[in-house]
Amino acid sequence: MSQSPLTPGFAPQPEWRIEDGLVGYPEALGTMETRVEAILAGTAPELVWLLEHPPLYTAGTSARPEDLTDPGRFPVYPARRGGEYTYHGPGQRVAYVMLDLGQRGRDVRRFVWMLEEWVIETLASFGVRGERRQGRVGIWVVRPDRPPLPDGSPAEDKIAAIGLRLRRWVSFHGISVNLEPDLSHFDGIVPCGIRDRGVTSLADLGIPASMPDLDLALQAAFLRVFGPAG
Repeated sequence: MSQSPLTPGFAPQPEWRIEDGLVGYPEALGTMETRVEAILAGTAPELVWLLEHPPLYTAGTSARPEDLTDPGRFPVYPARRGGEYTYHGPGQRVAYVMLDLGQRGRDVRRFVWMLEEWVIETLASFGVRGERRQGRVGIWVVRPDRPPLPDGSPAEDKIAAIGLRLRRWVSFHGISVNLEPDLSHFDGIVPCGIRDRGVTSLADLGIPASMPDLDLALQAAFLRVFGPAG
């Protein structure tokens, strides 16, 4: 694992919840709101919530109308998180993280780095090299099997998205990792406002992983990145 620019703090491990079926986006927002308030009140522990959504688009606070290229395709929801347009749907694991940064160092830069590292560590367990890119949110995979871009740089695709919101130092939203979603569903938006890069998934990369496999990898990587309980 590469080294963080800042030393991670330690906090008790959060509760983990894994949903079996598809969870509607308004329901997910309501659950996050309720849990964040309970964390702030000291009546509930932190939560990492793993789920899948039905096909939909979400609009972050920086979303531009022109980046919604097929507005009638799927429902569109304002997300009240940072970022632009994102697709969610079956075959994509969404991990909503309701964590108390007040107990984890109050360092947003470090926290975003750790979310990125969580995805990178998870992908590494499947033999996939995920990378950060300066000025581009999310985790990227180089595609040497495809022609280079017009400027000569290697082709690359996005495999995971990150979106975050804080309320009094407690986080909302989190990450999404593409296991085997229908990649054509991303065609109705310009994902995260980036027009010259594509989108991929573990299945698209030839990785025969199941959702339980991905969940186990996420849990193991979370412990490595965020530290042991205590």
